Amino acid sequence: MVGVEELEAAAARIAEHVVRTPTLSSPGLTALLGVPVTVKLELLQRSGSFKARGAVAKLLTLTGEQRAAGVVAVSGGNHGVAVAEMSAALGVRATVVMPRTAPARSVETARAAGADVRLTGTMAEAFALMERLAAQGHTLLHPFADPVVIAGQGTVGLELAADAGPLTDVLVSIGGGGLIAGVAAALRALRPEVRVWGVETTGADAMTQALAAGGPVAVDVDSRISTLGAPTVSPLTYTMVRELVDEVLVVPEAEAFAGVRELAEHAKVWAEPAAGCLLPAARRVLAKTGSRTRLGLVICGGNASVADVVAYGA
Repeated sequence: MVGVEELEAAAARIAEHVVRTPTLSSPGLTALLGVPVTVKLELLQRSGSFKARGAVAKLLTLTGEQRAAGVVAVSGGNHGVAVAEMSAALGVRATVVMPRTAPARSVETARAAGADVRLTGTMAEAFALMERLAAQGHTLLHPFADPVVIAGQGTVGLELAADAGPLTDVLVSIGGGGLIAGVAAALRALRPEVRVWGVETTGADAMTQALAAGGPVAVDVDSRISTLGAPTVSPLTYTMVRELVDEVLVVPEAEAFAGVRELAEHAKVWAEPAAGCLLPAARRVLAKTGSRTRLGLVICGGNASVADVVAYGA
């Protein structure tokens, strides 16, 4: 598994390329949920999400030959934007494969950064095209099945552990599992008393299905929350979640959309449904842990347009 040493090495490597995002107490969410709430505002990261960390962590390890070949990535939105923008900053050609369900803003942003964006019908088809392009010679920059990328994402957890006050429980959204794997590795090493909870939504629950099956399985993604819609998790993220995460919760898609509105109204942040799902999950955690809970929420991204949120009915 990826350990804290790898996370610390990644943190040193990427420090000049990413933002140390704010970790703050949230009076609004504290009042809403009735317990102290701390937020890690990763939606203020370069490219609008935590994905910039893993993308640049990987890009900085590439050989000259790998850089010259250009990179290929698959994404429901945020990883593609991050790869496009960080590759452009480092002078590396990038090809990004996305399903047509990806947010239009993410497609446009990746193209504006100079990436060659390829669109497919489904997320499964996008993963398949990425693998074909990698076999043809592109350097693979996988969104979560890479220990270097996981270490980059895990720097979120290092900062949370260093900057937050006392916490009992931390909630992290799950797509392919790279973020929660890295954050859990950091917290298990530095804040071992803290419980770590993963959150998925109905129709995008690849980790829950993997845990039930005893290993990664292909799932039929049926969700409008494209940034959580991985068609499978990786063996590495599955193993790390199984060993390091206390429980994975699945919340209804509609509640995640409602969580977007609550984050705007009470936390005063404009987040994605991938982060909105944390609030209904937090209520379920509190039903189990009680009034002495001190919550930490990783607000993973903010790449949602006004039109997106209106379409969500949030």
